[in-house]
Amino acid sequence: MHFSIQNILFLLVAIAGFGLFAWQARKIRANILVGRDRDMSGNVSERLNKTLLVAFGQSKMFKRLTPAFLHLIVYVGFLVINVEVIEIMVDGIFGTHRFLQFLGPVYDALMATNEILGALVIVAVVAFWWRRNRKPPVRRFQGPELRMWPKLDANIILYVEVILMAALFTMNTADLKLHQLRGADMPGTFPISSLLVGLFPTSETALHVLERVGWWAHIVGILCFLNYLPSSKHFHIIMAFPNVYYSRLVPQGQFSNVESITHEVKAMMDPSYEVPAPATAPDGSALAPTPFGAKDVNDLAWTNLLNAYSCTECGRCTSVCPANITGKLLSPRKIIMDTRDRMEEKYNSPLIFSPNLYGQEAKHESQEVLDKENHTLLRGYVTPEELWACTTCNACVEACPVNINPLESIVEMRRFLVLEESAAPNSLNVMFSNIENNGAPWAFSPSDRFNWADDLFVADKEAVTA
Repeated sequence: MHFSIQNILFLLVAIAGFGLFAWQARKIRANILVGRDRDMSGNVSERLNKTLLVAFGQSKMFKRLTPAFLHLIVYVGFLVINVEVIEIMVDGIFGTHRFLQFLGPVYDALMATNEILGALVIVAVVAFWWRRNRKPPVRRFQGPELRMWPKLDANIILYVEVILMAALFTMNTADLKLHQLRGADMPGTFPISSLLVGLFPTSETALHVLERVGWWAHIVGILCFLNYLPSSKHFHIIMAFPNVYYSRLVPQGQFSNVESITHEVKAMMDPSYEVPAPATAPDGSALAPTPFGAKDVNDLAWTNLLNAYSCTECGRCTSVCPANITGKLLSPRKIIMDTRDRMEEKYNSPLIFSPNLYGQEAKHESQEVLDKENHTLLRGYVTPEELWACTTCNACVEACPVNINPLESIVEMRRFLVLEESAAPNSLNVMFSNIENNGAPWAFSPSDRFNWADDLFVADKEAVTA
């Protein structure tokens, strides 16, 4: 073990990389916590089981076998390759070389698995690139919300993954050939690099340079990629796990009630019921009333905002949405993406700039004029027409591989339209009036409610007489 200028430089680079990521993570955490409080404590074993099954096990991915298999290769590949990343970190800090070689046969198996998975990752990434960019494109990779930055972001991720794997193979192949030229045995087994040895030069100086270039490119590339994640859809590789853990455990069709309205209804039905006193500020002053539903991101629950940072933009939700399939404006994926964009516009952007906001106009070019003066999530990003197209069927919730719930956000914004603005569609307003006046959705007096039975009785009697 020895220290050099290279080790000091690496330590500074690592501190800068992880420090910048921690700074961005704090900003994102602050964004999520602007949402309404929601108690998600308890049910730890059930939540852990769901996390293991859905997040780690990727059970919902396998409803589509081809992308699931490709994604599994990339997922397992990066999990296993991180073992070599740990080794690189130790070597970089302490000046060792292939620190984990003391594992012996286990190290051989790990390095061989790394190489095979690295090659498979490249194959899977090429297949993903073709699926996203082929003509005609896959339907779920289309849509106004995927223009400009989101489309570029998806391709950048694929290019970076290939570069990282190429750097890894460059490092391993150059190191392997150096050991061969020196007549030494290199710890580990490298089936892919062994095939590439003949393509590399025979100069020890050139090989040493290539090995160092591959080593630095791989670890610096990973640190850069780590700091790119908060501005990318690929942030789901981190956020998917807490998102699944905190996902709903109640039946999908069960809606939440507005607490204040619940108290009023109980008081009307039971005169002895005491409505809880409204909450007050620490100084004893009255708090501003909480709006019904959601107009902006801070009106949504923090779990809904966590959803926005967990979205993979895969489009499974939109591809099964009956409203979207029949040509209506609603896209559940766009609702989630808009929530994230609005958070970063109103509060904290993970980097100095927010690439998620690029292309915002393109998302809405086919929609009605949006409210630019009163710029909020509702009407500033999401139009009422999109919200009222939802059938609340839960198909989007069922399809999401990381348990995102677009329906909750849609329902909350619709609640705001109805309860705060009385801006429901006319068909619903007619129904509301009928319920209020007649106790039923139909325009019949309660006294006439059984007329249909009388008419049926008369018809049956006439039929018997005939």
